[in-house]
Amino acid sequence: MSAVKLKKTFGLSHLDALESEAVHIFREVAGEFENPVILFSGGKDSIVMLHLALKAFAPASVPFSLLHVDTGHNFPEVIDYRDRVVAAHGLRLHVASVQDYIDRGVLRERPDGTRNPLQTLPLTEKIQAERFDAVFGGGRRDEEKARAKERVFSLRDEFSQWDPRRQRPELWNLYNGRHAPGEHVRVFPLSNWTELDVWQYIAREGIELPDIYFAHYREVFRRGGMWLTAGEWGGPKAGEAVEKRQVRYRTVGDMSCTGAVDSDAVTLDDVIAEIAASRLTERGATRADDKMSEAAMEDRKREGYF
Repeated sequence: MSAVKLKKTFGLSHLDALESEAVHIFREVAGEFENPVILFSGGKDSIVMLHLALKAFAPASVPFSLLHVDTGHNFPEVIDYRDRVVAAHGLRLHVASVQDYIDRGVLRERPDGTRNPLQTLPLTEKIQAERFDAVFGGGRRDEEKARAKERVFSLRDEFSQWDPRRQRPELWNLYNGRHAPGEHVRVFPLSNWTELDVWQYIAREGIELPDIYFAHYREVFRRGGMWLTAGEWGGPKAGEAVEKRQVRYRTVGDMSCTGAVDSDAVTLDDVIAEIAASRLTERGATRADDKMSEAAMEDRKREGYF
């Protein structure tokens, strides 16, 4: 058999290659670190990340717990999904609550009602309290320019801050997890995936998602060029009319800053076709917290959130 025919017969698809890389990263972390944790919000990227972790260690259970930073303004459908998944797989879930910090007077509500920027302190203190030395995140390089230059293994100091001068080269898929006591490493197994890759993988694997990722009728109002869901967080304001529209969510976060898009995509194939035709990233189209400044994500990364 010719070399060309062998390559065609035995070559991996791009999804197989991405899956293989992510599984390798999970196993590498399991071998290098003592107490890793997976950030799990119930959003599509963290769902895919957990699915990959389950594959990486099957038939054994996942040797990591989960961590969710709960803003208190989450979509109910997503929280319900999160709790079902945790129960179904017998996982341990840590929750860092923004509301607890507000109640104790440590954090103060923002005038715009959004709590996404308030997640940094609960996250970093939970990491320190539980002594997590590796934290898996679902960040992808295609999402935003601050994420585009991120390493797969991202070293954070004892204050959970990111210093670009201390990041290490990652040649030949070799990852250096060395860190001093009190430091930890953020790990991004989906770094090389795109939004389209994620949706194609979800379709191939038959992964269940919260319903809000598919088109449904919802009461929303217009603000900052996005359709936002009404809620106790402070919307709508005077002059912002509530409408019932058919929408879906491309990404999921705090209700106060996560916008829906007009859509009639009710199946996975519909969503994949819609994403393939889009010229805007999901965060660029639907996340108000990334539009607060030109360097909004970069600032949050330096402070320890991303």
